[in-house]
Amino acid sequence: MKSILETNLLLATKIWEIAEVAGYLWQKGWAERNGGNITVNVTETIDDDLRSRQAISDKIAIGRTLPYLKGTYFFCKGTNKRMRDLARNPMENGSLVRITDDCSSYEIIADKAVKPTSEIASHLSMHNYFIGKSSDYKAVVHTHPIDLIAMTHHPAFLQKDALSRLLWSMIPETRAFCPRGLGIIPYQLPSSFDLADATLKELDEYDVVMWEKHGVCSVSENVMEAFDMIDVLSKSAQIYLTAKAMGFEPTGMSDLQMEELKTAFNLPK
Repeated sequence: MKSILETNLLLATKIWEIAEVAGYLWQKGWAERNGGNITVNVTETIDDDLRSRQAISDKIAIGRTLPYLKGTYFFCKGTNKRMRDLARNPMENGSLVRITDDCSSYEIIADKAVKPTSEIASHLSMHNYFIGKSSDYKAVVHTHPIDLIAMTHHPAFLQKDALSRLLWSMIPETRAFCPRGLGIIPYQLPSSFDLADATLKELDEYDVVMWEKHGVCSVSENVMEAFDMIDVLSKSAQIYLTAKAMGFEPTGMSDLQMEELKTAFNLPK
């Protein structure tokens, strides 16, 4: 049987975009070993051939019922797979999965029986949330930016919107391209439903959420935009940390300057 990369151009384009972002995460140093995860809702690219394709795995329980996901399809990074390998060969290191009609399990339909990320339940919970609120968001990216994680080890930065204001003030582009700021979630066990539920609450207000001492979760309409928001936040963190390493506290943009930027670009918050 031919690979889906050979038979479905729309889906192949989506998957290679995911692979491109996976390569960026590795190059940035944000994806040690098998660190980080990506899931993208690819339902709109699924053709009749894939809808009728037999599963190549048993049904795998999600652990909760996600009613809005009935009939949806996702491409997911594989568990214990490396981003650098996903970038080179996405169908050997990722899975195309179909949510079953009971909305509480999934099955792998292509190309190999690579089990998806261990955090699939939390990722699918986010996708269920998006569809439930009629959002166009289809991509979830979780990764481990060194600079941003380091900042969560300082209690002062864990206060609501403290990091948002600081990072926005470092360079105008951060306020422009990540206008909803950065949500903060106190440490929770990775892959847990507690972490998933805490993330869902923050997504009411933010598109990028920082998991204390763990990493970042970014959501958007496509995987590249989700990556870009993390990238601009990381740039701001690097500017701040570089200034501190040079021995001074960066002044940042003033509240007036940031308000002018918000007005000029018609930004939220």
